[in-house]
Amino acid sequence: MSTIVLVHGLWVTPRSWEEWVTHFESKGHTVVTPAYPGFEVEVEALRADPSPIARLTVPETVAHLEKVIAELPEKPIIMGHSFGGTLTQLLLDRGHGAAGVVIDSAPTEGIRVTPPSQIRSLFPILNNPAKRHQAAGFTHEQWRYAFTNTLSEEDSRAAYERYAIAAPGSWVWSYGLIANFKPGKQETWVDYRNPARAPLLFIAGGADHIMPPSVNRSNAHHYKGEGTVTDYIEFPGRSHWTCAEPGWEEIADTALDWALRHAS
Repeated sequence: MSTIVLVHGLWVTPRSWEEWVTHFESKGHTVVTPAYPGFEVEVEALRADPSPIARLTVPETVAHLEKVIAELPEKPIIMGHSFGGTLTQLLLDRGHGAAGVVIDSAPTEGIRVTPPSQIRSLFPILNNPAKRHQAAGFTHEQWRYAFTNTLSEEDSRAAYERYAIAAPGSWVWSYGLIANFKPGKQETWVDYRNPARAPLLFIAGGADHIMPPSVNRSNAHHYKGEGTVTDYIEFPGRSHWTCAEPGWEEIADTALDWALRHAS
């Protein structure tokens, strides 16, 4: 098992995985970091022209990721952070991947846990219905609360300047706090009883504001597929920026070791 696919989340690009790419490649793995459609350009270009962000859809993104994975020489380990965790769950439910790891994952449909810190984190996007049709970003202060609350002001600002972009406002509105009030299956629905789903690990950060541990625990506990493996690990004191904040190597190694042990 040598191929790893890293799926980025919202408000960032594949650049957010840069340390993990080097780390995993040093261990002999091939690492693929697909961008969402339209996100292939650099962070700075997306800030200058966020129109590709505003019009992006989840089905379009899943189809793009499926195409990338189908062209690989083997079933990869798939790891996703934040909404990349949601996308990873969707991919595993569709039969992709030898194992999956989701880190500080946004929830799939049916997870009704909404802690106060999550509401506060998403409020800058949900406070104006017009943002549903826009590329909606955070100020640094909002980013620091949602993403980098365990970092110093200086380190948080440096991360914001290097990585932060806007996100599709429609995704936050459609799949965020109000998703479970819509009738019928939504685009983030998965079959929690799918017996053919690859092994899946949830990694949560104990200090994560935007996707708190309770959200990830609930998501993990929804999976009931006969014969499937679903595990949950929580790292106390770590924020939503766990993949890049000091000590990220332990998160990366935990994710990889678990995936290699359980890959099917």
